[in-house]
Amino acid sequence: MSRIVGVGAALPRRAVTNAELAARWNISGAEIEKKTGVRQRYWIGEGETCATLATAAAHAALASAGMPATDMGLIVVSTTSADHPFPSTACLVQHALGARSATAFDVGASCAGFIYALSVADPFLKNGTVAAALVIASEVKSVFLDRDDPSTAMLFGDGAGAVVLTARKRGDRQGIRSIRVYSDGSRHRLITLPAGGSRRPATAETLRAGEHTMKMEGPPLLRAAVRTLSRIVAETLAAHAPIDLFLFHQANRRALDAVTKRYPVKSHMTIQKWGNPSSASLAMTLADAVQCGEVKPGNRIALCAFGGGITWGVAVIDW
Repeated sequence: MSRIVGVGAALPRRAVTNAELAARWNISGAEIEKKTGVRQRYWIGEGETCATLATAAAHAALASAGMPATDMGLIVVSTTSADHPFPSTACLVQHALGARSATAFDVGASCAGFIYALSVADPFLKNGTVAAALVIASEVKSVFLDRDDPSTAMLFGDGAGAVVLTARKRGDRQGIRSIRVYSDGSRHRLITLPAGGSRRPATAETLRAGEHTMKMEGPPLLRAAVRTLSRIVAETLAAHAPIDLFLFHQANRRALDAVTKRYPVKSHMTIQKWGNPSSASLAMTLADAVQCGEVKPGNRIALCAFGGGITWGVAVIDW
């Protein structure tokens, strides 16, 4: 079993307020917040990329852990908005950190990606392959948004979160207790980026058709998220109660409120501060909850996420 010994997060410089977007869509900032729970989101600017955000979050997590990058034997980056199709963002981060001994690669599971990345890294620590690992989630969704489509542009933001993992020592009660991940590819069309891959490479036609921006079937995706997250909460409580704090991927305030209305569990919300930065949101929310004192030693917490693919997962951690 592995344990989290450091957390960190990073944001772009530019905060985009509801007031800035509202003028574009002829609605009020209050309406945007009512629909989504978002007051502002952050979008990258010049010189900022998925890799630079990931590196900044990694530095923060390493400082929190009190460990140098050279101690890391593994770097796993969750992203669906990498700097390049290849090489991996993790390799760029490895180079930027000077973590020459670390194996580095990306995973892509949309908004559930941070839990998927944890599930990949955890066995490396359990079986002694590495002594320490960085798990990072970094996303720059702003570059894939149609700014004239409020259903996506009002929600999504950019950011990165990171954790440092080490192997749990004998007799140590702290650590990742359980990780479970799931997927249902039959519903892959609920949220997608249609063009830019090998199925529909970039052409003048795909650019004219706007197929390089995110497309989302909002109402069915919202219903699926509420049903799935509610089931995750019920199953987690049945198997691992008591849970002191649930941390959710910050998809949409309406979805989160619907889940916590069914199951009145304690949770920590960050969507108002930075919107929905896809897989990075859960890692960033964990870092924020730790820094705010919401997560305390001895707590049992559950990390829950739902995303495109569709994918979902839950990690239960004894802090």
